[in-house]
Amino acid sequence: MPGRRFHLLCIASLLSVMLVGARIAPAATPEANDPWPGLVQDIFNNRPMNDGADVIAIEMPYRAEDAAIVPVTLRTKLPPGDSRRVLRITLVIDQNPAPMAAKFELGPDANVTEISTRVRVNNYTDVHAVAELSDGKLYMTKTYVKASGGCSAPATKVADEAKSRLGQMRYRQFARAGQGSGQGPTSGTREAQIMIGHPSHSGLQMDQVTQLYIPAFFVDQLRLWQDDSLVLAMEGGISISEDPNIRFTYVSNGATRFRAEARDTKGHVFQKEWKVDDSGI
Repeated sequence: MPGRRFHLLCIASLLSVMLVGARIAPAATPEANDPWPGLVQDIFNNRPMNDGADVIAIEMPYRAEDAAIVPVTLRTKLPPGDSRRVLRITLVIDQNPAPMAAKFELGPDANVTEISTRVRVNNYTDVHAVAELSDGKLYMTKTYVKASGGCSAPATKVADEAKSRLGQMRYRQFARAGQGSGQGPTSGTREAQIMIGHPSHSGLQMDQVTQLYIPAFFVDQLRLWQDDSLVLAMEGGISISEDPNIRFTYVSNGATRFRAEARDTKGHVFQKEWKVDDSGI
């Protein structure tokens, strides 16, 4: 009997310790660290962020099919008659190793209202679009994307093929809905696309033969003009996908030439010019 009583006392003591421990332990695990406040400080010098719901929109798939080529579209939403102008749009992928994916400068007379490209997404993350307007203020909107491993995904093209295509540029124009006959590509709103052959190594990809990391090597600058008037400029980072592809809208000024100049992190400069006429490019 004394032995049984001692056994019961031990069980009661153990339960008491467990209950006390449960009261001391936190009710839930801490939330994951949100990098956005730090990014506002690092990228935007801690400038105030205003609600951008009526200024800028961002569209991305909620769950990406391929984390290395996630489509993203940025649209300006200023209503007609608004005296303000969008000067720049910065795309930030919060959880990527280098979060600032791209900064776009919009030509003062080009009226660019839509930009689409493809990006790498490395982890489940918020993605922010920040528009800087001519009123000197920043306007922010965001979306959430489920994807992982995009920055370390191996290149889709072998080294020799990538080298042979390095810096090759193509330009395309697209007919837009409501564009009547007789309204050729030299007037009105246009939708166009620039494609650049480039491996765009992120610095996180591994050479499958040597098992060494491939050094970062990507297009970090792109500028587009119609004649000598700037349409769009981009400052890019490692998050822009292999073979950068930028699709955008702009208003033609009647130019007869469209020019592109791209630079990469090894100092290569790529330039090309296309003639614009009523029959296309």
